[in-house]
Amino acid sequence: MTKRILEQAREQRDEMEEEEEEAEAPGVAGGGGRGLVGDQRFSFATPVPGGSPGGLRQDDSDDDDDDDDEEEEEYEEGLADEVAMSEAEERLVSSFMNAAPFQRRSLADIIMEKIREKEEGETRAAGMGGGGDEDEDGMPRLPPKVVEVYGAIGKMLKSYTAGKLPKAFKIIPSLTNWEQVLWLTRPEQWSSHAMLAATKIFASNFNAKMAQRFYNVFLLEACRTDILENRRLNYHLYEALRKSVYKPAAFYKGMLLPLASAGDCTLREAAIFASVLSRVTIPANHSAVALLKLAQLPYNGATSLFIRVLLNKKYALPYKVIDSLVDHFMTFTTETRVLPVLWHQSLLVFAQRYRGDITRADKDRLKELLKAQQHHQITPEVRRQLFMGSCRGEPKGSLASTPRSTNDAMATG
Repeated sequence: MTKRILEQAREQRDEMEEEEEEAEAPGVAGGGGRGLVGDQRFSFATPVPGGSPGGLRQDDSDDDDDDDDEEEEEYEEGLADEVAMSEAEERLVSSFMNAAPFQRRSLADIIMEKIREKEEGETRAAGMGGGGDEDEDGMPRLPPKVVEVYGAIGKMLKSYTAGKLPKAFKIIPSLTNWEQVLWLTRPEQWSSHAMLAATKIFASNFNAKMAQRFYNVFLLEACRTDILENRRLNYHLYEALRKSVYKPAAFYKGMLLPLASAGDCTLREAAIFASVLSRVTIPANHSAVALLKLAQLPYNGATSLFIRVLLNKKYALPYKVIDSLVDHFMTFTTETRVLPVLWHQSLLVFAQRYRGDITRADKDRLKELLKAQQHHQITPEVRRQLFMGSCRGEPKGSLASTPRSTNDAMATG
């Protein structure tokens, strides 16, 4: 195995020094050409069970897809409208954020910690008369040539804008120790173009669990750092978020739900991620689970924003989710603080889309909520929408609730 790794390291080093790569054979993932996973020269480790069948898909890894036709100018204009909010409203929403949020570790902090652990481990190993075959995490130690090659790839990704990615990078999804190898490339230093290209590869070839890990540790932190530094999200990172929805369960578990439950999620971050939600198509079953989880989380502004966007997609939701959302809103009956407009908007959308799926008993409970929490413009419309139609389990009359679509009709992505 070590011999094959060193051979590949030499080949990769020579390849990176060449001005042009040899054109790759078509059909890497199917018949016609040899897949990288099947080519033993590129086997840095045992292929991961549960990964993409038939080898790696490379159609999403080299150049921009034809469907990436949204202009950056349109993105800027549309996002500006979605993030726009008065200072007073921002302060009001911020008052519902955690007063003492946990200390967030950036991707750079995590990488520096791993570097320190590696150095300390090497120092201890040297003091004991030599190290073993495993590092501090119990993973096999990588040969120096492999470390050198992926370090060089990391330097290339720091300034990457377009073109083919090295073969050694493309095979990362097939490695059991993929995360260990990925750290060598210093992801916190990648360009936004490189993060987009990597997301295309990993979203297509990782299984759901691996994709969730990549989204949570690498992509989410890269996006949050960019928003923190620039008060907006780079267009290519925004596109990376859209591509990540290819694995919907990983998208929700690895990014959206952790962000909503984080003690330091800003309203701007929530608005940008909600913008992604509104522009893509996500299967109803995954979104229903996400809504159930959001309804059970401690409230903050991000929760209302995500709930509103998902409800606006007009999914055919299970009654369990409907009941959970009713309970979510009812927790505010005794809230003495003034609730932000976002909360009232999410309640309005819930009444508009699902009034026919709420039981009579729950509608009676919601009457008490509307007495306790009022907005001079929104509450009258909530009341009208909520009580104009029939209830769940009752015959539908002439004022029956608006039929719901099982498709994500609101999505445009």
